[in-house]
Amino acid sequence: MDSIKKNIAQKFDDIVRAHDHFLIELIVRGDKNLPIIEVFVDNVDGVTTTGCAAISRELDEYLLSTKFVNEKYRLDVSSPGVERPLKFLEQYKKHINRKFEVKYIIDENKALLEGKLIRIENDKLFFLTNEGEIHVRFEDITSAMVQISF
Repeated sequence: MDSIKKNIAQKFDDIVRAHDHFLIELIVRGDKNLPIIEVFVDNVDGVTTTGCAAISRELDEYLLSTKFVNEKYRLDVSSPGVERPLKFLEQYKKHINRKFEVKYIIDENKALLEGKLIRIENDKLFFLTNEGEIHVRFEDITSAMVQISF
């Protein structure tokens, strides 16, 4: 399955970007008789079923035009969901005023904060925590998860 992923990853990324989305994760599992290709995408304004369908159609056309998979495969295109960490700075913009758990590096040490994302300035994210306002450079973040509020 790794060879399939290696062969399609760059083209999948190009197709997803052409639809103004970004590729969050590409998973290829299953077996050679029925590979399952899962594509997780996001975009600044949020993922829609229409956007996923358009991306899926183009990815499907690409797969059918190549010999990386046989005629039988399953292709799933969807948003990453809240259980997946954010990977791109652009993803944070739609989550302003939401609570986060952020793991990051400060002065070569690991740190953890829980707080609400209140603004973004260039590559700095500003969080309101119990200790006050904390800013973290995007490049210092090792993991960031949106917290579900009820």
